[in-house]
Amino acid sequence: MEISRYEQRGVSASKPDVEQAVTVLDPGLYPGAFCRIYPDYFCGSPDHCVIQHSDGAGSKALLAYLYWKLTDDLDWMIWSGIVKDSLFMNLDDAACAGAFGPFIVSMAIARNKRLIPGDIVKSLIGACQKLCSALSDLGFPCHFTGGETADLGDQVRTLTVDHTITVRFLRSDVIDASRISAPALIVGFSSTGRAAWEDKKNSGIRSNGLTNARHDILSPAHRIHTETFDPESDPDLVYCGNYGIWDTWNTAAGTPDFYIGSALLSPTRTYLPLISNIVREIGVHHIQGFIHCSGGGQTKIGKFGFPGIVYLKDDLLPVPPIFQMLHVPGMSLRQMYETYNMGHGLEAVVKDQVVADVCIEIAALCGIEAKVIGRVVPNGANPHGRKVVIKTAGEEFSYGV
Repeated sequence: MEISRYEQRGVSASKPDVEQAVTVLDPGLYPGAFCRIYPDYFCGSPDHCVIQHSDGAGSKALLAYLYWKLTDDLDWMIWSGIVKDSLFMNLDDAACAGAFGPFIVSMAIARNKRLIPGDIVKSLIGACQKLCSALSDLGFPCHFTGGETADLGDQVRTLTVDHTITVRFLRSDVIDASRISAPALIVGFSSTGRAAWEDKKNSGIRSNGLTNARHDILSPAHRIHTETFDPESDPDLVYCGNYGIWDTWNTAAGTPDFYIGSALLSPTRTYLPLISNIVREIGVHHIQGFIHCSGGGQTKIGKFGFPGIVYLKDDLLPVPPIFQMLHVPGMSLRQMYETYNMGHGLEAVVKDQVVADVCIEIAALCGIEAKVIGRVVPNGANPHGRKVVIKTAGEEFSYGV
């Protein structure tokens, strides 16, 4: 059995042990939805439901720390990007289940005080306030209520940045991904380029697989910052790339699109306005499910839908240059597709081409490339299981049962 570079670095895309641990939890009102959805515990309304959801920026926060150490630059935009990574991972998960606010937002920062000064904490808190205001102005009310800042030098080598959101919404608005069945089409929405609400071009990296990305791209010169990696790691897997933070990276002739550091720190794109526009235009009943391609990358969708289906992805969007760079020796294409989003960070599963075309048109108005990247077909070999099959570059990869 192939052991991925991700797993060798102590990280898992599928987290089977965590999946097993959470089986004891109440699955909620809609066990197959993208988020756990619970009754309206606040008001007891039979017409409403509640999501409380937590996620974070992961090791991308550590990458921001490394950038700061190498540049001595307390660039507000770097820390703002980390806040986006953490908050958008939460908001987009909730949106995939049909929730668009108002959101109550709490942020938790854990730091090693000896290494992370108060100015960074101040930047993170200020960035969260500004981001919540900007989202509210876009029509997605976000109320930042504070949170927790913990000094945990014995436990945290640098810092972590996490958010918890709470939202109450109508049960009639729920998008229940357990409804996904065959036949259906899968629309993929690009993670790269510049969406209408973004102020600069996005590399598409988002917030998954950054432990791999950081070590596979950055050079051994970064090993002097011993606080940025597990001392028990295999030395051959620690900063084994060819680039420095400030090396330029040309994705086309002419002016470089990114520095290596800015490409890796390119903030997670939120699809919140796009999902909202699609729902408003076609209604929740024409959408079988939205899938946020976060942990597990292109295999994430395999956790959802009716048993006995195959998600066949055979016409994917072009692979962005950042992922071409990350396809290093020892990192197979099979591993790539279950670690990274590989070009699209959101999927919509719909019944027919007419609805798919509307989704693609709305995406174009948002400045996001989209296309039908595959379809849902019966799993004749196993009517009780779900499987993801990816066909690309003359190869075929199968995940699931």
